[in-house]
Amino acid sequence: MLSDIVLVTQVAVSGNKRAFDELVRRYQSPIRRFFLSQTMGDEQLSDDLAQDTFIKAYTNITSFRGLASFKTWLMRIAYNVFYDYCRSKKPDQRSEADNEGQEERKMYSLTSSHSPLTSELKIDIYTALALLKPDERTCITLQLIDGYDIVGISKITQMKEGTVKSHLSRGKEKLANYLRENGYDRR
Repeated sequence: MLSDIVLVTQVAVSGNKRAFDELVRRYQSPIRRFFLSQTMGDEQLSDDLAQDTFIKAYTNITSFRGLASFKTWLMRIAYNVFYDYCRSKKPDQRSEADNEGQEERKMYSLTSSHSPLTSELKIDIYTALALLKPDERTCITLQLIDGYDIVGISKITQMKEGTVKSHLSRGKEKLANYLRENGYDRR
């Protein structure tokens, strides 16, 4: 199996689309999972944001310098795509019909996914994630779901390590309280 650096080089130097397809295959699940966590389970929106991420990665692949892993570079793009999406959507611009449609899609995606989690547990997890501030949710999902350490999260979000630690601490406390209050006690 070719390394990410070899594939990136093939794409950057000769525009090898098969090499980029391989990168997409390797990283589409983590990118999509990141967006599912950020959008509280909205599969359609997550797919759209993931597609935007890969388009931006392809068009900007020559800017990859190898200072971090390709996955970290790609997650930084995903983070920026989500940040840009959030900035473009002001709460007062959404109609009630849009909000109802989003809730319907979210409930469908929660119950129709092929994940081993029960739909009730997924709803509780997404509800708990929704309680977090966006930066807390990002840090929590990058650490607990994607397995990044504090340094990696800092590189992706360009937050200081101390800030990442604070977001993680507050986010974990909020999640633990919510889950305890809703019957997920460790005893």
